[in-house]
Amino acid sequence: MSAAVYAALAKALGGGSGLLTGWVSMPDPLLAGLVAREDLDAVTLDMQHGMVTTASAVLGIGQVALAGKPSIVRIPVGDFATASRMLDAGASGIIAPMINTVEDARRLAAYTKYPPVGERSWGPAIALGMTGFTMTDYLKQANGLTVTLAMVETRESLAVLDGILAVDGIDGVFVGPSDLSIALSDGGEVNALAPGVSDALDHVLARCRSVGKAACAFATTAESARELRKRGYDLIALGNDTIQMRTGIRAMLGVAKG
Repeated sequence: MSAAVYAALAKALGGGSGLLTGWVSMPDPLLAGLVAREDLDAVTLDMQHGMVTTASAVLGIGQVALAGKPSIVRIPVGDFATASRMLDAGASGIIAPMINTVEDARRLAAYTKYPPVGERSWGPAIALGMTGFTMTDYLKQANGLTVTLAMVETRESLAVLDGILAVDGIDGVFVGPSDLSIALSDGGEVNALAPGVSDALDHVLARCRSVGKAACAFATTAESARELRKRGYDLIALGNDTIQMRTGIRAMLGVAKG
């Protein structure tokens, strides 16, 4: 992976860029490479709800890099140390779930950014080899070339959204619409397309725009991804590998069975 590919996500993100990321939950690194060869801007490896392990994530980052794309890793809840490890392995971005307080956001930034912004420990051996940066250049540039996204998916995070966005080192937020629908309905439903979720998406976008940070979200359908791009979202996950596989199989079966 060239330095340009590594930096592509951070440089393109913002201003309603409408980037599309694949979303891989299965642990086979070859699948990540396969997805990366489609017309996507990035590939996200899911360590939270997916079966992606530390080892398969590291290998997946390499497969995505071979396809000439930047990778993003969604870490498990509260596992900020893994965020540092994935950046060391060459990931260009981190998505952290359940960032419900300003203190959560500060801890996330501490693990993903080098001083003076954060407290990320030095050890990017794989990232250095993949990008070709010298140690000095990587240290100077990594904070600006990697993207740290805090997930907004609860009433608590919506209530302190401005505080989360104000944290130095948080480059934007990523809306999880399914969890948000559960929270907004007080556990009544899982509906990523609920009116309350749509209103929250508008609110998040407006607050992000007001401070020049990235607004990102997961889309459960191609139609909702298109709508998020029209709204001006910067990064949208185009479903996940399971959704895409089922959609493709059903489409092919429909044709085959007439």
